[in-house]
Amino acid sequence: MPAVRKVARAATALAIIGFSLLASQTAYADRGKYGENGDGANTGANTDGDTLTVTAGGVVFDRSKNGSGTSTGALTSSTNWSPPPCWYAPKYTPEQLQKTLEPIWAAESTGYEWDAEQRKKYNADDKEKGFNKDKTGKGYWWDSYVDKSYPPGWDSCDKGPFWVDTGDTPPAEYENAVTPEILAELAYNEIRVPGTEVTLAPANATKVNLPTWAWLDAADFKPVSVTASVPVLQLQATATAEPVSLKIEPGTSDAVTYPASGVCEINNGRIGEPYAKGKADETPACGVKYLRSSGDATFPLRATVTWKITWTGTGGAGGDLPDGNFGATQDVVVQEIQAVNR
Repeated sequence: MPAVRKVARAATALAIIGFSLLASQTAYADRGKYGENGDGANTGANTDGDTLTVTAGGVVFDRSKNGSGTSTGALTSSTNWSPPPCWYAPKYTPEQLQKTLEPIWAAESTGYEWDAEQRKKYNADDKEKGFNKDKTGKGYWWDSYVDKSYPPGWDSCDKGPFWVDTGDTPPAEYENAVTPEILAELAYNEIRVPGTEVTLAPANATKVNLPTWAWLDAADFKPVSVTASVPVLQLQATATAEPVSLKIEPGTSDAVTYPASGVCEINNGRIGEPYAKGKADETPACGVKYLRSSGDATFPLRATVTWKITWTGTGGAGGDLPDGNFGATQDVVVQEIQAVNR
């Protein structure tokens, strides 16, 4: 019987997860040459001019201040931190929960014993007070939502629907019940930043022992942000990403980076410095010098931008989240300097 009950509980949980207060549809998912992190699927996209709002997992995401364009990509945390794989948020009114559960019980797919326990739990036989109908408008049934990429731990929010009166705090046992900080972490997962293809000079091919200048367009590297909210709770948080540095990895050990660490700090809104005539004998603020030719091949230069993440939320809450990285690789041709002897 314990095994049967476990299967029944899983079936009920999966059925409940499939229902949402708001309709949903796939928003976007693409991956470009400017970064391989890619975009995860999101649901419920509505586009209005430059404003993109998405409802996913009971949370509304405002991406109007996010990075845009085909070269954008998602951040990878610089630590082993990751956003919540699942969370609890308002999901049903009393009537909605009733309409969700009663067809499951009627199908008798979860077993008589399980169904009886559930009907008792929600006082389903009381036509006036069942499912807390006497509290309609005074709270919500909360339930779990899942990150649709199903990361490890996605099934850990398995406690089933629970009631929370308006203005009350969810019971402490529900660790991932939405708070401003949880919303900030979910917003982090929705941030998209510009691609990281650096401009190089020389552009098409560089020479052995010749410094190659590298820089990123300052206009593309400004702070971006996403706001996550649960309107029925008047709860929100904004996660903001601000570029702080660029790391250059030449793709071969036979190279020297500028600076020696390979990490170029942002300065006056720009990472690196554009090359200009008359600077041939200068050391670039950000760049690389290759010590041997790439032959008939190329060297895979990798450029990774680090973004500092901060957040603010309802009630003056706020703080820092782990830095995020977004990088890409580009091929560099390195040629020998040809000399002609007469």
